[in-house]
Amino acid sequence: MSDPTRTYLDFERPLAELEAKIEELETLSGTGGGDAPDMAEETAKLRQKASEQLATLYGKLDPWRKTQVARHPERPHFRDYRKALIEDFEELCGDRRFSEDPAIVGGLGRFRGRSVVVIGHEKGHDTESRLHHNFGMARPEGYRKAIRIMDLAEKFNLPVLTFVDTAGAYPGLGAEERGQAEAIARSTERCLTLGTPLISVITGEGGSGGAVALASANVVMMLEHSIYSVISPEGCASILWKDQAKAKDAAVAMKVTAPDLLGFKIIDEIIPEPIGGAHRHPVETMRSVGNAIEAHLAKLDGLSDKELRQKRRERFLAIGRAGGGAF
Repeated sequence: MSDPTRTYLDFERPLAELEAKIEELETLSGTGGGDAPDMAEETAKLRQKASEQLATLYGKLDPWRKTQVARHPERPHFRDYRKALIEDFEELCGDRRFSEDPAIVGGLGRFRGRSVVVIGHEKGHDTESRLHHNFGMARPEGYRKAIRIMDLAEKFNLPVLTFVDTAGAYPGLGAEERGQAEAIARSTERCLTLGTPLISVITGEGGSGGAVALASANVVMMLEHSIYSVISPEGCASILWKDQAKAKDAAVAMKVTAPDLLGFKIIDEIIPEPIGGAHRHPVETMRSVGNAIEAHLAKLDGLSDKELRQKRRERFLAIGRAGGGAF
């Protein structure tokens, strides 16, 4: 059966019409109406056409469409990756200074048989949870909690896995009063000085310092239709052109997509997504993410804390120095 509750992006409208027709025929067939063999044949033809339409749409996504896909509400979020990849998860809450920030979730668990520390932005999956997690936009206490958890990882010599999906750090007055910029800087510093392997995956949006604070890693990977940028396309358009309607132009100019960032050596690997994006095939996507993490963890095994820090330092100093630079 087709999924009548699926959210369609603007450029997916032709596909939505096809899948609505498929749903209509399936419903009619299920009630015994019409000629069953004819309807089955027509449904099969429409399914083939929808499959071809989907492949065509996702085979030529421009940066703005990729931005839309990266923000898709049905895209797997941290809670989904945690459930799929991490066993025996024990959440650790609070920054021991001010409060708990649900926008960043972290704790201890087992990834494919080995103990790890896992930290990620959580956007939420419905109205109530999105408000609870503040749409994945962390306050200072969220980054200070991440630092506390990374300290534990180093103390017990555990690798750290981070999952990045945020539009950026929360810009509210209270957050600024409590030292938002300092907290982001300290979290970034802790990533860079960590004496255990650190692997980051950008699963949706990698927005500004809010993303860098968890993604200053030995290995940074991106899902194929994710984005990573210093500012949102809308924010860039507002600053440069005083017009958010030019966000599409900004997305193109900013080079926010995975292939561009791989070329600049800002990321190390692109994790392919099934045709139609991670939101249509979450299980397959999360399995691919797990495989990529496992492969890179194996490569980092055996390195000393000094070697890990040095490789991380060299990795970030090399950004923008090859192929004409990123800026």
